[in-house]
Amino acid sequence: MKQSQFLSEETLVQRAIEVLMDTLGPVETSRFLSLPAKKRVESVKRHREWQSQLEKEHFFNEVFGHQLG
Repeated sequence: MKQSQFLSEETLVQRAIEVLMDTLGPVETSRFLSLPAKKRVESVKRHREWQSQLEKEHFFNEVFGHQLG
């Protein structure tokens, strides 16, 4: 079995840029590299947003099933 080796970060970046350049060209590569990273929503805020849209009965039925009581 062949053992995998990771590329150095520098080599990885260089190869990725070469692929982008070959595929997209210099203008679109530059545009892609300058795109801002999307800011992640803080986990508590994300959870509260999820909860605010939650239909409690439907959720409980999905998780616990219809239980005879």
